[in-house]
Amino acid sequence: MTDRKTTHFGYQEVPVEEKAGRVAEVFHSVAARYDVMNDLMSGGVHRLWKRFTIELSGARPGQTILDIAGGTGDLTARFSRIVGPEGQVVLADINESMLRVGRDRLMDRGIAGNVEPVQADAQYLPFPDNTFDCITIAFGLRNVTDKDLALRSMLRVLKPGGRLLVLEFSRPQSKLLEKVYDQYSFRLLPFMGKLVADDADSYRYLAESIRMHPDQETLKQMMADAGFVDCEYHNMTGGIVALHRGIKP
Repeated sequence: MTDRKTTHFGYQEVPVEEKAGRVAEVFHSVAARYDVMNDLMSGGVHRLWKRFTIELSGARPGQTILDIAGGTGDLTARFSRIVGPEGQVVLADINESMLRVGRDRLMDRGIAGNVEPVQADAQYLPFPDNTFDCITIAFGLRNVTDKDLALRSMLRVLKPGGRLLVLEFSRPQSKLLEKVYDQYSFRLLPFMGKLVADDADSYRYLAESIRMHPDQETLKQMMADAGFVDCEYHNMTGGIVALHRGIKP
């Protein structure tokens, strides 16, 4: 018998120390086609979800912003324009392949002066206390092994009064939508992954990881337990996606 701690990797139970490596393999695999698949998976609606995230962030010129799991740099690009030359945006991702794709795409768009790419684990953010005015994590928290640890790490590096925004797939609010969404996620999504990225397994994991992620109320409570105040969430697309926001007191 062993008492090794386990966690979820999609629907599988795996040793805690293995999860990060397995998630890394998924994103090494999908990095090059990630933008294309995002558009296909969401019908382009992910751009609207991210726009709403920017609006709720309250970002202003001169601020310092951390974009965790920043992937291909969508939010970082928008924040870069808002904070201007006096501000700074840190594009952080634990996955080297995703970070490289994001950095290269930002440079291709001429976005470089106020952006710094950093390979970082959300659970152990390598920044001093009270560094950032705002932190975003879009479609990344569900892949983190210890979400409570990550939320406390984000609280630590936020300035007092700073905002955390978590954009993530969540729980559809109607049974009918949930049924349709399940069919889409577990039948169509792996098929598209195979067709577009030649990788059905990674997209099957992504679908499973969505189902294992805490629902709206649970995540709101987790943020409050980590020390955030005024926690709230906004359902989008019938609750398929939710945007949570909390403030550091």
